[in-house]
Parts: sequence; structure tokens; C-alpha cells
Amino acid sequence: MTKLITIKAGAVTTSATLNDSPTAEAIWNALPIEGSANIWGDEIYFSIPVSLGEEQDAQAEVQLGDLAFWPPGNAFCIFYGPTPASIENEPRAASPVNVFGQVEGDATIFRSVGNGAKVSIQAQ
Repeated sequence: MTKLITIKAGAVTTSATLNDSPTAEAIWNALPIEGSANIWGDEIYFSIPVSLGEEQDAQAEVQLGDLAFWPPGNAFCIFYGPTPASIENEPRAASPVNVFGQVEGDATIFRSVGNGAKVSIQAQ
């Protein structure tokens, strides 16, 4: 069964699809989640009530629109462009993350979200 979520961040609302991973399952089971956006380059991240280690395929280099969990900060991450850790124009996390989903459509819409904006994640 495909698991879909709605992400609201500031004035932005979009859908995302979760993959079939232990991280996606843990986050799905924790919904709904709310937080306050921290902006790091073209990444939004915020702490969530989930605590997991790195999965076997954890990686720092991610794709545009990836949703990921950053274990050191127990953080939900939305990647929509380069970050201070990027080498070229690829999104890159500060350290390995567990990719657990993908934003539907154009992830660059998150560029309008400001630091401190309310973020809510709900099951569809």
C-alpha cells in the first residue's frame, strides 16, 4: 500500500510519497507531526518524536525533493536544492540520512518557507 502524506510549511502545501523502509514506517506511525522550520541552504529540517539510527543505505548525497531522517538530530528533512554541504548543485545532508520519501511535483516551492515557519505533516 502506498503511503501518502501532506506537508504544510508556511504557505506551502504539497503531497509526498513514503517508500517502503523502516524509517518511513516509524515516521508514518508517529503522524501527525508538527514542528518549526530550520532552514539550511535549500533544506528544511526540524526535530520529530522519532529516534532511529542510520539505515544500511544511509547517504549524505540526496536527490531534489527527497524526504530524509537525520539521525543525529532526530530530524525530518526536506531537500529542495543545494545546501552548505553541497559540492555542485546537488542537495547534500550534513551527514548520512535515511531517505524515506519523495515530494510530489516541484520541491523548489519550499524556497518561499522562512526560518521558524510552522510545519505540519499528516497522513492522507
